[in-house]
Amino acid sequence: MVEGDAVYGVLRGHEHDPGPSALALRLMGAVHRVVLRGDAPRLAAHYPSAGGTPGDAWPAFVELLRERRDELRRLVEDPVQTNEPGRCAALLGGFLEVARVTDTPLRLLEVGASAGLNLLFDGYRYELGGERWGPPGSPVAIRVALTGGGPPLDAPLAIDSRAGCDPRPVDPRSEEGRLTLTSYVWPDQHERLERLRGALDLATGVDAVVERAGAAEWTETRLAEPAHDVATVVFHSIVMQYLPDAERERFEQAIGTAPGTVAWLRMEPADEMAEVWLSLGGEDRLLARAGYHGDPLEWLGH
Repeated sequence: MVEGDAVYGVLRGHEHDPGPSALALRLMGAVHRVVLRGDAPRLAAHYPSAGGTPGDAWPAFVELLRERRDELRRLVEDPVQTNEPGRCAALLGGFLEVARVTDTPLRLLEVGASAGLNLLFDGYRYELGGERWGPPGSPVAIRVALTGGGPPLDAPLAIDSRAGCDPRPVDPRSEEGRLTLTSYVWPDQHERLERLRGALDLATGVDAVVERAGAAEWTETRLAEPAHDVATVVFHSIVMQYLPDAERERFEQAIGTAPGTVAWLRMEPADEMAEVWLSLGGEDRLLARAGYHGDPLEWLGH
């Protein structure tokens, strides 16, 4: 069997999977999962996430594809499930801007929340260029290169409540949930792995429930609930590409027709960088451009 056949043996039947389903990442995540579980010692020797040192991993990689083909075929059926705390560096300025403008506590509603780690953004420590924000002793340190000034870091911030939804929510307190999220981080990206593990530890002590639900229906339901003396912030990061057109339109309509003070904060792809937009009080503003993991960050808001 040639080496290419080993790969195709796992991916056979997925020839027409749509690009946004990230088939390559699903394959690499499935393999990484087996490595992290301790079931692939030869390949683990090349994976820093499992204590290894990068080297010629290809022979061991191909061997694993052949030996665990059936298991890997099952695992690649699962959609990608990531929760990147680094994106909070790009979202932070939006939350602070809503707090500054409204001068009220924030009610956080995250769509596509995965394990809800971005709902915990105020528990992380940020190093934005030369600026600092957040608890000094946080287990999560987010460091980014900042240009274009900076967000209103002196704005007073209070969180009233945190909630999220996801079609397949991940429990950050469970071993299975932690394994799932870690498997989709590249094994040599030490800083991302460190951030994720710190955020997972922090999540055990914060109440941020993520419900199993679709974006449109959940948002409609939550925005219909009474919310007094708070500013509701509906937010998401790298989510819209996964929603069918009809659901995306219904979701946007729910935000546009919601009563009370509702801000819509989103970080979504725009070519090589992501863009951070904030809709509040009838105004739609481009606040920032950022890397897909939050770094670098170019602040454009005023």
